[in-house]
Amino acid sequence: ALAAAGHPASAQTPGSAPSGPLRLGFVNSSKVLMEFPEAQEVNKKLDGVSRQWQSELERLGKELQTKYEDFQKKEPLLKEDEKQLRRQELIELEQRGIQFRQEKFGSEGQLAALTDSLLTPVKQKVIKVIERVAKDEKLQFIFDRNDQIMVVLYGDAKFDFTNLVIDRLKRGQQ
Repeated sequence: ALAAAGHPASAQTPGSAPSGPLRLGFVNSSKVLMEFPEAQEVNKKLDGVSRQWQSELERLGKELQTKYEDFQKKEPLLKEDEKQLRRQELIELEQRGIQFRQEKFGSEGQLAALTDSLLTPVKQKVIKVIERVAKDEKLQFIFDRNDQIMVVLYGDAKFDFTNLVIDRLKRGQQ
């Protein structure tokens, strides 16, 4: 989700010990992104685009299935050159589907690029608010604790700043 954000609360030279006890906190970045309205809008947009592409992929799959079934029915009646032509058409249609899936949904595909371009500014806002919370609360480090990444295996609820971050994001404070 988000990279852990942590900055010393006071001006210290790197490697020097903090003047008081070390203050730590954590946030659940998944929860922050689920509840931040800008992130919700981005996710709605991405879901819409994804559904549209998925529908097109399903249409291509049904077209291939229909043409294949038609070919199987007519194959005994076709001349060899017509069979070859139809087989080639089926192969090309199948390859179009594979290429479409890769272009849209592959790790380097359009959905990944769109997700990155739309979510990066949202994540930057979240990081800025996390940094502000860390400074305001005089925390040296804020760790991430979410469902996918358990950087913090245990944290007392009084050190959970997730709701404060969400509140500030919703109020537009950075």
